[in-house]
Amino acid sequence: MKIAFIGLGHMGGPMALNLRKAGYAVKAFDLSDEACKKYAAEGLAISTSAAESVADADVVISMLPASAHVEGLFLGSGGSKPGLLDSIRAGTLVIDSSTIAAATSRKVAEAAAAKGIAMIDAPVSGGTGGAIAGTLTFMVGGEADDLERARPVLEKMGANIFHAGGVGAGQTAKICNNMLLGILMIGTSEALALGVANGLDPKVLSEIMRRSSGGNWALEKYNPMPGVMETAPASKNYAGGFGTDLMLKDLGLAQENATAVRAATPLGGLARSLYAAHSLAGHGALDFSSVLKLLQKASS
Repeated sequence: MKIAFIGLGHMGGPMALNLRKAGYAVKAFDLSDEACKKYAAEGLAISTSAAESVADADVVISMLPASAHVEGLFLGSGGSKPGLLDSIRAGTLVIDSSTIAAATSRKVAEAAAAKGIAMIDAPVSGGTGGAIAGTLTFMVGGEADDLERARPVLEKMGANIFHAGGVGAGQTAKICNNMLLGILMIGTSEALALGVANGLDPKVLSEIMRRSSGGNWALEKYNPMPGVMETAPASKNYAGGFGTDLMLKDLGLAQENATAVRAATPLGGLARSLYAAHSLAGHGALDFSSVLKLLQKASS
């Protein structure tokens, strides 16, 4: 099976490498020359364009930053730039693992179907660590038969695969998950900042809360306090991981969706405001757990 992989960022690059290591013939592409050179050095075949990468592909996987990038890639921009769907053969399966608006997923999938191309949305959870280890969780929206076609490929990149429903359902599940993640990271940071302000050892407090009713994923695997967890971005000057601006984007998608369906998400809205303030303070490129800095500053 030949796979085209478009988007070699913090998540996409390791995902593409795992497919190559599993024995698939992978042709990759990214607009970043730096990313292309990095992964070429690790053994990935790099195409000169997205169109070249999909020319003879059986499966096309995209991992891009936002809705505008996905729509621009597949549908093009008016008459000036043709969309990638014009270069993909009928019968090919497209897997979009970007985190975007569900409406965009449905729009692109509808255009793909008109050309005889199957498409599913399959955003992921698990962070860069999960991408490297091949233990991601895929939240899939699309036809059940298309998911079964994709399953052998997804299993080489992830440990958990959920069928959330029709096209766009994977995106909805993802923004629900990330809204909760953003909220619980703020709550965890707030509690740790309060304890430290009172002289508590953050390692001791983290362990107390981890084993008590306040236990959560951040305390288990992604502690926001530097020095508590060696593998967490917080102990690496908040480098790598999942950027604040990416969390802000996902929280924005959640709020847009909540407005559309008239759902009440007051904590999600507050979390978005706090991450926006953190980003405006110059921390947009840092891992989202660096929101701790905002809370420590406010309490000092």
